[in-house]
Parts: sequence; structure tokens; C-alpha cells
Amino acid sequence: MLLMMESLFLGFTTLVALYYHYRLGETDWQDFALSTGITFLSGLCLTLYGHTHLGRRNAQLSRGGAFIIVGLTWVVFSAFGMLPYLFYEGLDVDIASAYFETMSGFSTMGATIIPDIEAMPHGILMWRNMTQWMGGLGIVVFSFAMLPVKDMKNSTMFIAEMSGLTINRLQPKIGATSRRLLLIYIVLTIVCTLMFWVGPMNLFDALCYSFSTIATGGFATHTASVGYFHSAYAEYVCAAFMLISSVNFGLYYYISIWRGRECLKNEEVKGFLLTVIGLVAIFCLLFRFTEFDGSVAVPQTGEEIFRTSLFHVSTIISSSGFQSGCYDYVGWGTPFWMPTIVMMIIGGCTVSTAGGMKMMRILIYLKYSIREFLNHLHPHAVIGIKFNGRVIADRHIRRVMSYLVLYVFILVIGTALMTMFMEFDITTAFGAVVSSMGNTGPALGSLGPANNFVAVPAAGKWLLSFLMLVGRLEIFTVLFLFMPKAWRI
Repeated sequence: MLLMMESLFLGFTTLVALYYHYRLGETDWQDFALSTGITFLSGLCLTLYGHTHLGRRNAQLSRGGAFIIVGLTWVVFSAFGMLPYLFYEGLDVDIASAYFETMSGFSTMGATIIPDIEAMPHGILMWRNMTQWMGGLGIVVFSFAMLPVKDMKNSTMFIAEMSGLTINRLQPKIGATSRRLLLIYIVLTIVCTLMFWVGPMNLFDALCYSFSTIATGGFATHTASVGYFHSAYAEYVCAAFMLISSVNFGLYYYISIWRGRECLKNEEVKGFLLTVIGLVAIFCLLFRFTEFDGSVAVPQTGEEIFRTSLFHVSTIISSSGFQSGCYDYVGWGTPFWMPTIVMMIIGGCTVSTAGGMKMMRILIYLKYSIREFLNHLHPHAVIGIKFNGRVIADRHIRRVMSYLVLYVFILVIGTALMTMFMEFDITTAFGAVVSSMGNTGPALGSLGPANNFVAVPAAGKWLLSFLMLVGRLEIFTVLFLFMPKAWRI
């Protein structure tokens, strides 16, 4: 059923490609039609198998099985989603590059192996942004909202994809929750599209940019990204919706059911907004007092400095990776790319489309450190850690701390592999791994915002694709795929 759902999105893209075939003579509609057919038939065969006695004999889904299904869903979706890239002759990519581009879309990383975006037909451009829109909310959440399959309404699968400490409190009925989240997602997309459309963009660009903006993905229809339009209005609109999409969607959920008071006591959103304001102020000061050598574009007027700072903070902390008129933080110097890396690691809020470690975990780390300091001063005191007015259970704290350990471990191993076997310098390798795990897009060194990932060897693209998935599903769900015990359960 999931593959059949993916074929619906491929079918819509086929219609878009067919429209531009008759209007502009583009030829990629046949590639999309073939991809749609293969995906639909594969999904139909698996669905029919699932209704046989052999397919139903292990119908009871365990917790470990739910995590495995979610992880495999993303892997399989990307495998079928890369078919248009492979079939389209004008792209001429190998399997590693096609899978990298697709995983970059579904995971909303936004890194690309296409050097000339404008040379691509409209069907390819639409599919790139549509993969990000699907991946932003989550493939499984989409399926819960769209597919009438009661056996799939498993809360563990929902939590495995939409991770966060409070997601299971939204609604006991996962299907109803998914449909409401999808409705909120669609409304935000429509509003963003209209805001772009009344500005410098045509309808096609507005729709594609809204897909990737609401998904905090970063794919664009032009190589120069948002900077192509030379529009302060487009940059402000994009920055605003990137931040809106980085906020916990649970707040929008509560507002939609007339429980807006829940928003007032949300510490994560308060911490996120204060962090954004502080970082914008820091970058404004850096632009004001740093001397540049003239080889890189930098803002000049006070308004340009504020707009560039706001856009840069918004696009990085939301893990979008869009580019404005001034975007080369590597060329700006170390004082600029160091806090940029920190933003990639922090990311947005839980239960949002943003990547990174998430603001909730950062705040819990800080509270945990304060508690340990106080316990040193008062060894016999019992001090609980509160979040949003509630004491956090020890099992949640252990999960948050184990996430930090695993994150650092994967970061070190990934950087070592990129350095030893792919001959990248340590800065470039570290930036690529952080960007992939944070689903940000631009990295450092030769993979900075002024470049793309074409030069990365096949092994590096497979590694970074894996890290994208690890970052998008937040480590634990992916690691279940490598646990034999989970498969036996």
C-alpha cells in the first residue's frame, strides 16, 4: 500500500511533465510514466501478498517490528523514488548518485548532485521538491493519514518516525492525529505558495519552493536558490516559513482543537525563538565589525545585514539550506562558519520538519548538567528535571543521554571514514557528516554552500545517504535494522 501511495505522487508528477511536454517539448514524462507503473505494480504485488494466508500469518506487529518497518519504508521509498533520475537520459547519473539525490529529498537534506538545476525539465524539478514535501511530514504519517488500512494504525510506527518526548500525548487515535497534522501541513503549504506567488515567482516556482520551504528541505528550481529572484520580499517570506515549520507541530495541533493555552507553557518553542533572536544579533554584529577582502558577496546596508543574518540563521537552524543573495559562510571566514556548524547540530524543535538534535534535547542536556552540579553541592538532595511544568521520567532522560552518546559516536566514525577512504580533508569530512546527520545540505570546505556534492565518490554518497537516514529518523529507528534480535522478535 505504501508503494501504491508513492505511485500516486509519481503519477501527479507525470501529469506535470506531460503538461510541459505539450507546452515546451520536454520529454521526461515517459520516464515518470514508466516509474509510476513499476512502483504501482510492485506495490500491488506486495499488497496482494499481504492478503494471502502466508502474508497474514505474522500479522501481530511487535515494537521492534514497527521500528524495522519504518526504517525499511524509507529505504525502499528512496529506491523506487530514484527511478526517474535513472531513466531520464539528460541527467546521466549512476545508482549511487540517483539514490543520494532521492534520499536527500526524502530526508529533506537538500544536498544535490545536479550541477545545473535550470537545465532540468519541470517534471524532474517537481519530483525533487515533492520528495521533500513527503519526507518533511514523514512517509508513515502520510500513509496513516491517506490509507484506510486499520492494521497500520500502530502508535509505535508513528513515534518511530515523528520522534519526540510528547508526541504520544497528542491524540490516542493515530489515524485522526495524522489526518489533522496533514491538514495543517497542507494549509501551511497553500499559504506559503500564495505568499511566494504574489511576489517574484510564477506558480510553478512558488509551488516547488513552498514544498521545500514547509518541509525545510532546500531543493530549488534554480541553481542560485532563493537568491535567483533578487527579492528581499522572497527572502523574508522564506525565512518566516522556515521558522514556522521549525516549531513543534504539536502547537499547531493544539491551536486547531482550540487548546492554544498549551502553547504558552512550551519551553522548547521559547528556547528556540530566543536562540534564533540571539543568533541573528550575533551575525549582525559579525557582519558589522568583520573586515572582508572583497572576494565574497557580503551585505552592505543595515537592512541587508539584518535580512542576510535572519535568512542565514533561519535556513541553517531549520536545516533547510536555501541560499539568499549573500550565502557563502565559508568565504566569510571562521567566525561565521563555526556558529553555523553549531546551528546545524542544534536544529529546530521536536515534531517539526526541521533536522538537528532538536531544541528539546539541548534544553534537557542543560537542565541535566545543572542538576548534576547541584547534586555535587547537595549530595542527598532529590532534584527532578521538569519540562513544560512536568517532571521528566528517568527513562526519557536516559534515552536523551544515550542519543547524545550515539550522535557523537556516529559523528566521529563518519568523519573518520570520509577522511580515510575518500581522501577529504578533516574540515570537509566533518562538515559533510554534520550536515548529513542534521539534514541541512551545505557543508564546509569543498562541499560548502558555493559547491555541490557531484565530486563525492560513490562510497561517500552511500555513506552520506545512510547518515541522512540516521539523522531524519533520529538514530534509534535506523539502528534497529542492524539488530538481529529485533528481526527475530
